[in-house]
Amino acid sequence: MASDILTTRDLTTKFGSFCAVDSVSLSLRKGSITGLIGPNGAGKSTLFNTLTGTLKPTSGQVFLGDADISGLSPDRLFKKGLVRTFQIPRPFARMSVLENVMLSPAQQTGEKIFGSIFRPDIVRRQEQEYRTKALEILDFVTLDKLADQAAGELSGGQTKLLELARVLMGDASIILLDEPAAGVNPVLTQILIERIEELNRRGMTFLIIEHNMDFIMSHCDPIIAMAQGQLVFQGTAEEAQANKTLLDAYLGAPVNA
Repeated sequence: MASDILTTRDLTTKFGSFCAVDSVSLSLRKGSITGLIGPNGAGKSTLFNTLTGTLKPTSGQVFLGDADISGLSPDRLFKKGLVRTFQIPRPFARMSVLENVMLSPAQQTGEKIFGSIFRPDIVRRQEQEYRTKALEILDFVTLDKLADQAAGELSGGQTKLLELARVLMGDASIILLDEPAAGVNPVLTQILIERIEELNRRGMTFLIIEHNMDFIMSHCDPIIAMAQGQLVFQGTAEEAQANKTLLDAYLGAPVNA
């Protein structure tokens, strides 16, 4: 049986007296594509933000493998292989698609004055390595022909692919995708799905927030659901569609968790 790669224990995030994530304990199986669903206001985005360091948990713990990563900053989590995309991507609009991807790796030698002045050979070699890797990734996400185009000129779906390309520049072991299919036309959605599944075959783990139920039910296993800040379901697509608590949550009925 595959081991768990990401685990939470009684994870809670509050805003004042409001509990957005309420004692959530879950485990993500290594090598899975897990779908995270729930009605608007269920706490999904707050959970994502807490897992990826944008928000610090009020209480509880997050583990990446055996390592306690509770409250670590996003840049430290990126180095550990936990990365995310956003529902509304914000690339550097005036920079090229290629430049946006090459920016992703942290602590580049050329970012520091000392490195730029005293280690120009290392800077050039590192930049060439990143350029080669970035072009390979852009080819993988079908954006290679747009490498020199300004990122601000991309369509919504192409921008989602660019987001995926940017996180792939790190040594990711688990990728959290926030509504990757939102606002994306069917052709680019299919490309995105194919790339996710190919990366998954290579061993990468995904946790995906998505309101497109066809996407979730066809491509995610397991599916977990939140309502009112609580975890109310975990199981297969077939079980999700027959679960009364989950159906009630989407219909606005009180959740008795």
